[in-house]
Amino acid sequence: MRTLPVNLDLVNKYNVAGPRYTSYPPATKFTDAISWEDLSTKIEANNRTARDLSIYFHIPFCETLCWFCGCTTVITLNHDKGCAYVDYLGREVAKMATQLNPERKVVQLHFGGGSPTFLRPDEIRRLGEIIHRHFTFAPDLEASVEVDPRRLTREHMVALREIGFNRASMGVQDFNPKVQEAVHRIQPRDMTQQAIDWMRELGYGSINLDLIYGLPHQTVESFNETLDIVLEMKPDRLAVFSYAHVPWIKPSQKILEQRILPTPETKLQVLKLVIEKLTANDQYVYIGMDHFAKPNDELAVAQRNKQLQRNFQGYSTRAGSDIYAFGMSSISQIPEAYWQNEKELPKYQEAVDAGRVPLHRACFVTEEDKVRRETIMRVMCDLSLDFAAMSRKLGVNFERHFAGELASLAPFEADGLVRRIPGGLEVTDAGRLFIRNIAMCFDNTLAPAGERRHSKTI
Repeated sequence: MRTLPVNLDLVNKYNVAGPRYTSYPPATKFTDAISWEDLSTKIEANNRTARDLSIYFHIPFCETLCWFCGCTTVITLNHDKGCAYVDYLGREVAKMATQLNPERKVVQLHFGGGSPTFLRPDEIRRLGEIIHRHFTFAPDLEASVEVDPRRLTREHMVALREIGFNRASMGVQDFNPKVQEAVHRIQPRDMTQQAIDWMRELGYGSINLDLIYGLPHQTVESFNETLDIVLEMKPDRLAVFSYAHVPWIKPSQKILEQRILPTPETKLQVLKLVIEKLTANDQYVYIGMDHFAKPNDELAVAQRNKQLQRNFQGYSTRAGSDIYAFGMSSISQIPEAYWQNEKELPKYQEAVDAGRVPLHRACFVTEEDKVRRETIMRVMCDLSLDFAAMSRKLGVNFERHFAGELASLAPFEADGLVRRIPGGLEVTDAGRLFIRNIAMCFDNTLAPAGERRHSKTI
């Protein structure tokens, strides 16, 4: 791909609230009206198959709060809480394992948070032993962990490698000291570089860095300097997120309102810089939805081969796997349902102590949901739709079923973001930036524009 130009007039036009489509229906449609008894019937049916597994563990703890953070966290300096939490995870896994088909193989493992490296190295090993006791790993396991360079030791990375991890991701956000101070996350360049050096020394095959634009004191010039440093570090993947200001969900974000936040115009100029700089000379492919990967990375290859998937861990190369997730707030996914664990630590622990599944809310997927989910998935991952292939796959006449939705793409066509081709459509290179908006055309769950509780699409 050539350098991808960004038209700021179109960004302003399409920058509205909308889902990120890590699930469909979106998580805003989850409800607490579904009982575990009803859900377990779906899980039992799912385990009559030997479909691949993707397992996720949410480690919520952080020593300090980053004021921009929108994640589900528990802030504490008491590392003994991590030790106790591993015990709870072990009990939750043991209960769920009795319902899982023993022939199922784990093709993906992910530790997220919070910060999984809040756990001590020996606790990481103990959690690994629990996982290996209850699950069988596929030979080509993809295992990714989120780490916090500020509290990371080489021993952490050794322990994670010992239990099977081969990929790592870490938050950087911005290398500018003034920005780091304003968001309460001091992380010097040398600290990040040390973590990368350990990863490469120990054989981690893929390294991802997360950046955020829209934070206090950021300018186009300062973020350009951060990008220069990142390019010198040569990560395999980058996720560059727009700061989502949702103080009604995360009250701590109100602190940032007292800082100098970039104007909307500056934020868009930074976005333009990010995409154009990273895609220059084919350094990175813009996968879409904030994600960039080197041209030979599995994500880029999977997208070219139309084998890319999207789920609660973001973009994935492992199609056809079900997610079973453990720990507070974690979300599981099978074709017929989604369910989320209790979002507060005391409630999660109370449920496990009582021998109950720590169910918080769930969502059943209708046949129409499945048709729309697959359509949205293919738009967001393949950046194209083959109408005949979709008709065969979904068992409907695709063009007739989605006649209204396809007609609603006319403004995107007029703006050069979608291109009609014989028997289908393609998202243009320029349209990659607007992929959430394009996907929204196929969503029949959307609330009116003024009532949507989502982040902006761009």
